[in-house]
Amino acid sequence: MIEFYAQIKRVHVASVIASGHLFLMRGLLLSAAFMLQTIIPRGLYSNGWLTLKLVLLVVYVVLGSLALKRGRCERTKTVTFAAAAVTYVGIIGIAHLHHPLDWLCYLVG
Repeated sequence: MIEFYAQIKRVHVASVIASGHLFLMRGLLLSAAFMLQTIIPRGLYSNGWLTLKLVLLVVYVVLGSLALKRGRCERTKTVTFAAAAVTYVGIIGIAHLHHPLDWLCYLVG
């Protein structure tokens, strides 16, 4: 393995840098979401889609934290990872459709 030391170290350092950038981007994303909620006219999100999206974003962060760091056992980490992934898909659906029922809109018509 020692022959791969340089490559592994480069991947490690690049991952550390990427992790820091992604952390900063998440902060900007959350800040921008709250700013959009305050400046968009209330009528554009009167059905609650934007508020629900922000609530689910907080849920996603908590689930991700449990899945990747704070979960006490492997089962908890696995379940919270799956729940975080489902929450993420829900957030994308809500953002795309501007409706709180996200992907369910396609199923119910």
